[in-house]
Amino acid sequence: MAETVDIPIIAAEVPVYAHPGDAGADLVAAEPARLAPGQRALVGTGVRIALPEGYVAFVVPRSGLAARHGITIVNAPGTVDAGYRGEIKVALLNTDAENSYEVAVGDRIAQLIVMPVPRATFIPVDTLPESVRGEGGFGSTGYQKDGVPA
Repeated sequence: MAETVDIPIIAAEVPVYAHPGDAGADLVAAEPARLAPGQRALVGTGVRIALPEGYVAFVVPRSGLAARHGITIVNAPGTVDAGYRGEIKVALLNTDAENSYEVAVGDRIAQLIVMPVPRATFIPVDTLPESVRGEGGFGSTGYQKDGVPA
């Protein structure tokens, strides 16, 4: 069984995990919104949480909304820091070029993933240790489309 953490919450609808073993708990809309093609909207969830120090929550898109309707999250993943006590809002984006999308109160619009995060100590140095990858980035792994490096 995975470790659990208690999180104080104020919410009309407490986020729930749809299935055992799911990483994300569903966040629902607390207000309606209409997203025209290409439009974005900040949609409230009515959820406020108090994460313990050493934890973070990520607001991530729902795969079904993305695949079926082109609805995603502009700043995915959205980061909820341990010290934040305001309402969790979701910056939804309609990527569909032709169809609008209606968000109704109670619609599942995102998922909330809670994770422990270590605190990093950044140590200034003059050089970094070597690695197999080195400085390769932005497609350096050799992605090809139709036999041509892309």
